[in-house]
Amino acid sequence: MTDNPQEIQMEFTELPNEPGPYDVVLVGGRVVDPERNVDEVLNVGITGRRIAAISREPLEGSTVIDAEGLVVAPGFIDLHSHGQQLPAAWMQAFDGVTTALELESGLLPISEFYDNVAAEGRPINYGASVAWTYARIAEKEGLEPKADLVWFQEAFSRDGWQNSLADDGEVERIIARVEKGLLEGGLGIGINGGYAPGYGRKEYHALAKLAAKHKVPTFTHVRYLSVQEPESGFEALGELISLAAATGAHMHICHLNANAGRDVKACVELIAEAQENGVPVTVESYPYGGCSSTVGAEVFRGDWLARWGAEDASVMELNGEPMTQEKIDELQKNAPGTVVNMHFLHPDDKPEDAELLDLSVLYPGAAIASDAMPWVNKDGTLVEGDVWPLPADAFAHPRSAGCFSRFLSRWARGGPGKLEPKVPLVEAIRRTSLIPAQILEESVPQMRSKGRLQVGADADIVVFDLATVQDNATFTEPAQRSSGFQHVLVNGIPIIQDGKELLEERPGRPIRRVRATTLPAAPGTGTA
Repeated sequence: MTDNPQEIQMEFTELPNEPGPYDVVLVGGRVVDPERNVDEVLNVGITGRRIAAISREPLEGSTVIDAEGLVVAPGFIDLHSHGQQLPAAWMQAFDGVTTALELESGLLPISEFYDNVAAEGRPINYGASVAWTYARIAEKEGLEPKADLVWFQEAFSRDGWQNSLADDGEVERIIARVEKGLLEGGLGIGINGGYAPGYGRKEYHALAKLAAKHKVPTFTHVRYLSVQEPESGFEALGELISLAAATGAHMHICHLNANAGRDVKACVELIAEAQENGVPVTVESYPYGGCSSTVGAEVFRGDWLARWGAEDASVMELNGEPMTQEKIDELQKNAPGTVVNMHFLHPDDKPEDAELLDLSVLYPGAAIASDAMPWVNKDGTLVEGDVWPLPADAFAHPRSAGCFSRFLSRWARGGPGKLEPKVPLVEAIRRTSLIPAQILEESVPQMRSKGRLQVGADADIVVFDLATVQDNATFTEPAQRSSGFQHVLVNGIPIIQDGKELLEERPGRPIRRVRATTLPAAPGTGTA
């Protein structure tokens, strides 16, 4: 493999084991490779950044990690992680994430984002799509974007970009800004439609055509989040599907559970019909019935409770405390960038809501993606820089700490009182690692070597105890790291060893799109 992510990687073939000794050897773990349906006790040898051997026979190495009784799997790939700060990356590492990508919202300028993160360093891999909303704000409000979330939050104090049409000249300039980001290596187009639902259909069509032109996905938070028609989530998903069919653009649906809400049965039927007819749409979900956003977002204005099918304003929480409509109105006027949580389903209390959540989380071929939020202090300022551990009162949605552990413990192991898991372990790992890689790999060659545990693949590896893996973060006390991940390696370097972080290690590398005439094939098996 090249050390430069801007270069095209060598084509993989059926690779035999490389000779040892190896830099790191994982001994006697339950090795899971979701691409080949491997689930077997094996030994794994790592040389440099790559997996060099997988064998039933003993392997020798400079560092030996005892994985007996533990699952050894490809590191989890999070397609939807807004927490791109250093402390947020550490929290996700304890949830098994080895690659965290900001794709739904994206960032702009793209080069600025990659330069800033590279200068600070990360324990896990990172990357971003091109933020259409940033380009729209720039043209509608006359603000040059900065490649950080704070700039976006502050834009909610302005009302000229969320519910206004762009004229032809503005659309042309918005598209030019987005295209520049793609040429700088952005991983696709982030279309945060729910935050600017008043944008024009022709503008959305232009974004889809741009994605098709560059053969990149769009990552869409659909225009409407509502169970009521017109302007329902169902309608918004239909708009996305029609554009994918018309333009041929690969259009990825972010957080299906939040998009569909209580109308999920109709929505999943619509998506399935589109896929069965060859429309290039893909799906992700997170295993919670509560969402997180800024209080000033359009989805929480007007008759928002009826649109969500919610009971009263107490379903929205600030720092874990239920709110009143009076408090919501106050924040929307004076601090619209304030991050809040909102419960659209109650899966822990209502069996019927648990069934609705399953329709999203277990949708065939869906990736698990966290929608992890950045961590904030009690005063609302961002927790960033070289800060670890997180302050005890740091706040975010609990998915920012426990998404993947929650999925493993409740769906792959079985939740409280449930003896049988809802998905086999191999399928669970497929949804957390291989499927996310496959969603990106046609346009991002780097991803061909991720999401697999095979000779020649990148040594992004998690080692965890399925019997004890557990999310500990709650809506009232979210700053609780997950448990059960004994070892996490990124590009062959341990960042968590024996359950403890190695803070001096920051082996995370940029995931960045490049132009390629041919894509590498998937790694070979190499099992001895």
